[in-house]
Amino acid sequence: MQTTVTHIERDKAWAMPIEQIDVSKGYLFEQDIVEFYFERLRKEDPVHRTNSKRYGPYWSVTRFDDIMAVDMTHAVFSSESALGGIALAERPPDEMYPSFISMDPPRHDAQRKTVNPIVGPRNLANLESTIRERVCRILDGLPVGAEFDWVERVSKELTTQMLATLFDFPFEERRLLTWWSDMATGDPDGNGPVTSWEMRRAELGKCQDYFTRLWNERVNAEPRNDLISMMAHAPATRNMQPSEFLGNLILLIVGGNDTTRNSISGGLLALNRNPAEYDKLRANPALVASLVPEIIRWQTPLAHMRRTALSDSELGGKTIRKGDKVVMWYLSGNRDEEAIENAGRFIIDREQPRRHLSFGFGIHHCMGSRLAEMQLKVLWEEILKRFPRIDVVGEPVRTKSNFVHGFVSMPVVIPARSA
Repeated sequence: MQTTVTHIERDKAWAMPIEQIDVSKGYLFEQDIVEFYFERLRKEDPVHRTNSKRYGPYWSVTRFDDIMAVDMTHAVFSSESALGGIALAERPPDEMYPSFISMDPPRHDAQRKTVNPIVGPRNLANLESTIRERVCRILDGLPVGAEFDWVERVSKELTTQMLATLFDFPFEERRLLTWWSDMATGDPDGNGPVTSWEMRRAELGKCQDYFTRLWNERVNAEPRNDLISMMAHAPATRNMQPSEFLGNLILLIVGGNDTTRNSISGGLLALNRNPAEYDKLRANPALVASLVPEIIRWQTPLAHMRRTALSDSELGGKTIRKGDKVVMWYLSGNRDEEAIENAGRFIIDREQPRRHLSFGFGIHHCMGSRLAEMQLKVLWEEILKRFPRIDVVGEPVRTKSNFVHGFVSMPVVIPARSA
């Protein structure tokens, strides 16, 4: 039945007049059929002009090399929040929360430098034992032989614990971080907890109030090795406006939570749907090293990033005008067969597993990439010690979002523990 549905959806994507294709529609991601449209755009119109009812006119950039060209050219393609920021969805000016990912140099560089030590090599080395201890505790607490939600019990819990550590956030209240992450990335048309824009604004206000209390405690104390203290004591960030403080909080919460948690879920699903690769991994656990970047490529936890053209330029034979909205579809670029051999297959022992777009390129390359990889590496090392397999036993519920490419829930069963 699923194969029939797949053929029907692919036929629709290839039969539609190409000028009508709009890959920003949330249901395409929720139903996991957007790749059929990306496949056609890569082949026939890789820099594609769309007039969206919801988002207005924008360019879809769908090939690997063109995405790289945009990402690496920040002098032409801007991330500035005042121009619209990094996502297709735009909010009124009083709900635009600037952060260093939605800034151009030099402000971007100064603010990013403030928090970058938290994911530096020395701190990562210190964090690995903490991550392993928590992974072991989470996995050892999972039921055997009974269905449970992998997203809730594993993906969210592991990443939220890590985020609480990075912020030195009250551990018993850590699920507030998960809630605020969902508030920041959701909208009322999705299938997440956001029911109205007013609700989202109010909940993010609570986030700001909570962290302001933490800020006030730490700005008057000796500097510590947590994100709030780092920002409170650094010249580039200690005098931020409230909206900018909230913007950087949202960036750090979402960057440290949504992306890794959806790779944790996406990796298990990919192995279940590619049983030969799962067998290969069980036979050779050392393949975890190449499994991790392949999971991140395959899942692509942030489907897109947006830029705004600062001047007229040419891209893929198309003229981009100053002020145009340009969307880099990382999810599409990671399936580009011209750039990645067998890009449409999940292969855990690729020769170049790190050749992917999921972390971005240039000045906005994901600062937490190594931490994300470490969490996935430790998780799969410990899974392989404990469980012969973990079975996905039903269709996952995916996010109805063109930005966060992830999961709401995923039912699994662990049939048995290893001897």
